[in-house]
Amino acid sequence: MSNEKILIHACCAPCAAPSVERVMLDDHEVALYFSNSNIYPETEYRKRLEYMRKLSNICEVILEEDIYDHDAWLEYISGFENEPEKGLRCQKCFEFNLTRTAQLAERNGYSQFTTTLTLSPHKISEIIFEIGARFPGYIPYDFKKKHGFLRSIALTKEWELYRQSYCGCEFSM
Repeated sequence: MSNEKILIHACCAPCAAPSVERVMLDDHEVALYFSNSNIYPETEYRKRLEYMRKLSNICEVILEEDIYDHDAWLEYISGFENEPEKGLRCQKCFEFNLTRTAQLAERNGYSQFTTTLTLSPHKISEIIFEIGARFPGYIPYDFKKKHGFLRSIALTKEWELYRQSYCGCEFSM
């Protein structure tokens, strides 16, 4: 449905930039949601948030900001700390962030939401889609398609956005 507002869970500005562009090209109004209590340390979280704010200004979209609660995230993934990348810890992390996104979407009247997590070549989109499908209003955008990652690199350079060197949590460092 065109012209509907979509809330986009954004893991970082480099992933959000081409995702916002694509959803807007699909004729949707966009709001971003920075909900990433998985990011460690907190200084890294604050740096990524700073660049999300910059991106929201460039794209002229609303940025909703979640509270940073790394302890709650650690409790949620407890027992999965030693899982490999792309393993069960990552799935629990996706579930944590998408749950919070679905809750904000419902509270603030967004009928649809999606996530930029599918842009990364290090993440399996089908797993994210399976988790997202548990929530009403989830739209399964695969932002890797249409050269999304290459577009991310280009926009990151053009807009001088900070590109981090790891996914976010201390286990992915």
